[in-house]
Amino acid sequence: MRAVTWQGKRDVRVENVPDPRIEEPTDAVIRITSTGLCGSDLHLYEVLTPFMTPGDILGHEPMGIVEEVGPGVPDLAVGDRVVVPFQIACGNCWMCLNSLPTQCETTQVTGEGMGAALFGYTRLYGAVPGGQAEYLRVPQAQFGPIKVPEGPPDDRFLYLSDVLPTAWQAVAYAGVPEGGSLAVLGLGPIGDMACRVAQVRGAGRVFGVDLVPDRLRRAEARGVQTYDLRAFDNEKELVAAIRDETDGRGPDAVIDAVGTEAHGSVAARLAQQASAMLPRKLSGPLAERFSVDRLAALHTAIELVRRGGTLSLVGVYGGMADPLPMLTMFDKQLQIRMGQANVRRWADEILPYLSDEDPLGVDDFATHRLSLDEAPQAYEMFQHKRDGAVKIVMRP
Repeated sequence: MRAVTWQGKRDVRVENVPDPRIEEPTDAVIRITSTGLCGSDLHLYEVLTPFMTPGDILGHEPMGIVEEVGPGVPDLAVGDRVVVPFQIACGNCWMCLNSLPTQCETTQVTGEGMGAALFGYTRLYGAVPGGQAEYLRVPQAQFGPIKVPEGPPDDRFLYLSDVLPTAWQAVAYAGVPEGGSLAVLGLGPIGDMACRVAQVRGAGRVFGVDLVPDRLRRAEARGVQTYDLRAFDNEKELVAAIRDETDGRGPDAVIDAVGTEAHGSVAARLAQQASAMLPRKLSGPLAERFSVDRLAALHTAIELVRRGGTLSLVGVYGGMADPLPMLTMFDKQLQIRMGQANVRRWADEILPYLSDEDPLGVDDFATHRLSLDEAPQAYEMFQHKRDGAVKIVMRP
C-alpha cells in the first residue's frame, strides 16, 4: 500500500509499504477514505525529530471502511463506516472506565513513562503505524472506532478523530460560565474549532489571537473578536486591549492552542533546532531530559486570564526543563487543566452537532483537499502557512 513516511527533519515521503493485517483478535483493518493533516504532525516534521525513526508512518486523523475484523471485535462488521480516534484504548481498564482513555492502562507505553499509545506519533507513544495511508491496522477495535452513518461526506465526521474532541475538551476544561468570556490563543484548526465549540456551548464573548491573516479572517467571519498579534509591540499591549473589553479583569478562561512552537521564544527555538540537528543517539536522550518549549503563548495566557480564572492547555508541550512563573500562577489563584483529548469521552456529546444544520461548520472546515501522493507538498504548505492552508484533508 501507499503511505506517508517520516524520513528526517522536514522530509516526508509517500512510499510503498507492506499492507497491514490482523495480528490480534481485537484488531480491525480499515480502508482509509479520508485522513487529516494535524498541527501535531508538524511537531514531528520539525521539533520532535529525536523521537522519530525513518520509515515511521504518520497520521492520526483517519476514517474509512472496515475491511476485516478479528474474532474479538463483536460490534464491527465488514463494510461499516468508521472514524478512528487518535489514541488506542481498550475501554475496559480503570482509566477507560473513568473516561480517561488517553491514560489507558492496557496500551500505556510504560517503557517510555507515557500514557496510551497513539497512531503515528513517535516511539514515545508506541511507534504505531499511522493513518496517512491507504489502509490502517486498528488495535483495540472493540472500543476505539466510532461508527457513523452512510450518506453525508467524510468531512461531516472526519474531525471526530481529533479536532472536534480536542476542541470540545479544551472548552470543557476551560469551564467558561454561561455568558462568560473566553480567549483562544492560536487560531489553527484546534483553536478555530474551540472558538466554534465555545459559541455553541454558551460563551458570551470569544476573543481569538493569531498572526496569520487567513486564520484571523476565518474566525472573525464566525463572530469571534479577533486580535492580530502583529499589531501590538509587545504582550502587555495585547493583554491590555483584551482586558479593556472585560471590565479590566481579563477573560474568565484562556485556551492555549499554540503549544511548543509558539511565535517568539527565540532562545527556545534555537535550542529545539539544535537538538533536531544532533545525531539521533545523542538527540533522543538529551530531549528526554533537557528539552524546552517555546512558552510565549503560555506566558501570555497566564498574564491574560482574570484572577481566579482557568487556563486550558491544548497545544502540545514536550519540555522537561521549562521555567514557569509559579509566583504569578499561585498569586492569581489559577486553575490549569491540560492533556490529550479523551475522544470516546466526548463523542456522544458531539455527534448531535454533526447534523445537516452544521452548527460547527465542519462541512467546509477544510481549506485544502489533496491526494495522499501530495503529502510532501501538503506538509510544506501547512508548515509555512501558505495559500490559506488552515486544515488539509488527504484522500488515498
